[in-house]
Amino acid sequence: MHIDRYERNWMRIGIITLVVFAAFVFIAGFALGFQVPGDYERVNPQTVTESGPFADPGIREISPGTYEAYIIARAWSFDPREITIPKGSKVTFYVTSVDVQHGFKLQGTNINMMVVPGQVSKLTAVFDKPGTYDYLCTEFCGAGHAAMYGSLTVEQ
Repeated sequence: MHIDRYERNWMRIGIITLVVFAAFVFIAGFALGFQVPGDYERVNPQTVTESGPFADPGIREISPGTYEAYIIARAWSFDPREITIPKGSKVTFYVTSVDVQHGFKLQGTNINMMVVPGQVSKLTAVFDKPGTYDYLCTEFCGAGHAAMYGSLTVEQ
């Protein structure tokens, strides 16, 4: 079977491109520690704030240097709006919505997830640099969307 020289070269370019792409995905996923937010848990958005960890959203110390942050997204605000942790903390974020679809992007980190009513999204980050990391909604959620933000402060 004869394959034209130009077609054979284009097939080689395609295969090389796929191999390079697969290598980048492997490096990003394993060497750089990128995480994909997943559906951690299903909840009832109408009752999620009545009991359990979302009844009192905020930060909780699980062990020295390890924290869990429970955050609720609702029409044009995050609860809590401010979080403070010490430098070197490992924080696992649990975020849910009680009304419409929102986004949660923590500036300066790889935390970026879609927040869907009835679903708890979960991602983890380590904060070695002191400073303020703003979080904001990345999904348009109505007229007050631009005012939907909060901040995580990492203290020395």
